[in-house]
Amino acid sequence: MAGNSQRRGRRLTSKAGAPKGTGGKNKDSLAGRGRTLPADERPWHKGYSGTEKLPQRTAWKQDKERRAAAEEGRAPKIGQPGSKDTTWGRGGGRGVPVGRGTATGGRGGKPTGRSGPRVTPGRKSNPSKDTPELLVGRNPVLEALRANVPATALYTAQGIDMDDRINEIIRTAADRGIANLEISRAELDRMTGGVLHQGVGLQVPPFAYQPFEDMVAAALEQQAPLLVALDGVTDPRNLGAVIRSAAAFGAQGVFVPERRAAGITATAWRTSAGAAARVPVAQVTNLTRSLKACRDAGFMVVGLDADGDTDLYNLEAAVGPLVVVVGSEGRGLSRLVGETCDLTVSIPMISEVESLNASVAAAVALAEVARRRSVEQ
Repeated sequence: MAGNSQRRGRRLTSKAGAPKGTGGKNKDSLAGRGRTLPADERPWHKGYSGTEKLPQRTAWKQDKERRAAAEEGRAPKIGQPGSKDTTWGRGGGRGVPVGRGTATGGRGGKPTGRSGPRVTPGRKSNPSKDTPELLVGRNPVLEALRANVPATALYTAQGIDMDDRINEIIRTAADRGIANLEISRAELDRMTGGVLHQGVGLQVPPFAYQPFEDMVAAALEQQAPLLVALDGVTDPRNLGAVIRSAAAFGAQGVFVPERRAAGITATAWRTSAGAAARVPVAQVTNLTRSLKACRDAGFMVVGLDADGDTDLYNLEAAVGPLVVVVGSEGRGLSRLVGETCDLTVSIPMISEVESLNASVAAAVALAEVARRRSVEQ
């Protein structure tokens, strides 16, 4: 009868065989191959941005995309060859990095010891700190071009209001051979992530920091050496504002820690209103050690602290070689940095406000230092 499990000739196994996808009996064939490479690491893709030799076919694809983008009034969807290091290992074939996605270099090999950006599992990579930045705003872009900051492309919005700054930006970019790509304002909004761009953007390579020793030596050659150090300031807007104040009040440089602190990004560029192109900025491995080096070179190291020992308006050391140390937005000066300072200075306030913003405090202190120095002269 139907459904009788005791009938003769019944099938004891499934009709369907073992699946043959990545989870089936052929999954071992993919072992050790790693993840699929992103477009900017494939030499045969138009989005390739690696440092290996660009194949002729890929160059043709990129030229075709540039022509199509120019006709349609948009930014070309291509890579920037040479902007992403893909030379971590040799022997992977076609210029592709060896060992992507495995710790052994693929197919049972030995560790390659590569030194490229860290990659998370899957198909998307973490943004690298070495990728180009888009600098936006008329003043920042103009100041960067005047200071001969290296740039790879200039983006201007269609129908932009032409003024003296835009005319000079376009003229300077043309004189330097920088490609001027006219795109829609919506496309520029997308590229900048909604940041106010004033219709213009400049693609710049990663910021070139000044060597700390060179910055100190150059400052000591001036009549009134003045440097600014930031202790754990993590907001790039504060960093940009401090750099702008440093330029306004005659400081010869700014130095920041490499870790747990903001670096020069497009946001910092914009906030500095282009001053980052004129004031040397250095990154140091150990801030405390760098401050001690400044003391050995003859600088007086002064830290801004709400509970400082000295009133800012009574700072007699302001007329000599000086390093002004600004603490972080929340905790102020760290313990080791505070102990390294020759003295701590407080800004007198008549209200019940506990403290000032880091960039505001720096501006007040630098303005007082500039005032004292002008009186002495």
